[in-house]
Order: sequence, then C-alpha cells, then structure tokens
Amino acid sequence: MSAEKFENMELWPRGESVPFAVAGDTTDAEKRVMGDDGIIRITDVSVPTLSFYPASGKGPHPAVLVCPGGGYSILAWNHEGTDVAGWLNANGISAFILKYRCPERKDAAKADATRAMRLIRANAAQYSVLPDKIGIIGFSAGAHLSACVCNLAGAEPYPAADAFDAVDPRPDFAFLIYPAYLWREGWKLAPETTVTEKTSPTFLLSTQDDKLSVDGSISYFIAMKAAGVPAEIHVFPSGGHGYGLLRKDAPSDAWPSLAINWFSSVIARSKSW
Repeated sequence: MSAEKFENMELWPRGESVPFAVAGDTTDAEKRVMGDDGIIRITDVSVPTLSFYPASGKGPHPAVLVCPGGGYSILAWNHEGTDVAGWLNANGISAFILKYRCPERKDAAKADATRAMRLIRANAAQYSVLPDKIGIIGFSAGAHLSACVCNLAGAEPYPAADAFDAVDPRPDFAFLIYPAYLWREGWKLAPETTVTEKTSPTFLLSTQDDKLSVDGSISYFIAMKAAGVPAEIHVFPSGGHGYGLLRKDAPSDAWPSLAINWFSSVIARSKSW
C-alpha cells in the first residue's frame, strides 16, 4: 500500500464561513479509537479533510474519493478507508480518503463530499489524475453519501465559498458497497438519491441477509435501468454488513475483484459519459 503523500488537507478556506458550521467546532474534539475488533473508529470530526494516496507509476491515473461508513456517527477508518486506498493503489488508481463531519451532521457531510470532488477535479493536474476518470466509493452511510453526490441534479448543497465551487462535482463513476438509507417503502428511493439520466454509472453490492442495504441496492439498480445509465449489481446470499475489505469466508469476499473488473471493462475504456 502506498504511504500518504498529503494528509489532512482541509477542505474549506480558512477565515471564511464554513457551511453548516456549529458553535464549538474545533480540531481538539476529534476522537480516534482502536476497537477490540481491530477497526479504527473516528468521531467528533469538526474539521473535514482529505488524505491523498497516489498510485505509483507514470500518470495520470484514475482517482477515487473514499467515503468510509459508520452510520453518520463514526468513520470506520481502516477497513473502509485506508485499506481501500491501498486496494485502489494496487490497481493503478489514486485515492483520496474523506474525513467528513460527524456525528449526525448529514448536511455538513454532503457539503464536505461535494467540495472534495470539486477540489480533486480542479487540481487534477497537480495530483496527476485524469479529470474525466474521478469516481467515488462509499460503504454503508458512506455509500449513501456517495449516492447523494451522484444525484445532485443541479441542486447546490451549500453556498459557494470560492472559485472551486464552480467546478462540476459529479463523479464519473461510483461504487456503492452495502449502501444504507437509499430505500423507502414501495421500492422508492430516498428523495436525496433520486436517480436521473445524469446519475453516475454505478457498481452496487449487497447481500441477501443485509436488511439495511439490499432493498436499497435493488431499488437503485432498477432506477438506473429505467434512466438508461450503466449499472452493475451483485447480491450475494450471505455476508452481512460492514465488512469492507475484511475477509469473512463468505460469498461477498469476491466483491473487490468484481468491482475492479467492472471498472476496467466499463469505465476505464470509456472516453466520457
């Protein structure tokens, strides 16, 4: 896995009004805990940042914004974050891990993810990434956040802060891994993730025994099909929820290779969408 080249790059200009800021926002509040399960959990994030993991070799490379999950309460930082960056790097893709604001700051998180996409694309030459091959990957709540950014449909999630906010934030592709919160009764999508013909091409993964994710994934795929946007879905019989890159000796262990195959065959060969 590549070492971080740039870590904790702040998203918002200093001295300016940060959207959805609250009283008491401070870097001192952030907490990072290693659980008995080996998972690093970060919470009380008030200053959102990007950490850049560049792919090795001659560029420019495709790039992916990584949105860890955690129910919008915490960020599962290694198996849905740094480990994912290493997997992307091993496949020739640069990675940017987003530390978005939490807990329970969904509007702020959406602003952070949108701003992050804009900063990556605006600085594509500096980072040696392909400006038309910048995608997003999210897990659980991070997948919901990713879907929100894929479906802005012209609605700005925050007031413009500077010239970067004129840049198109739409991801060129997306990986939604056991996405949470997409579904409403009647196989309807949540309004903030309503699919249109402008939605990013998407790879979807869930398992049949994951009640938080599977109905939303299927609903999203059906909407993608109706909109005529390229999509691929895999629903495995078992695997549960929240495994990231951890191997569980379950059918869902196959998802990383399936995701890269989809990227290589559908996205990498396309000129634009």
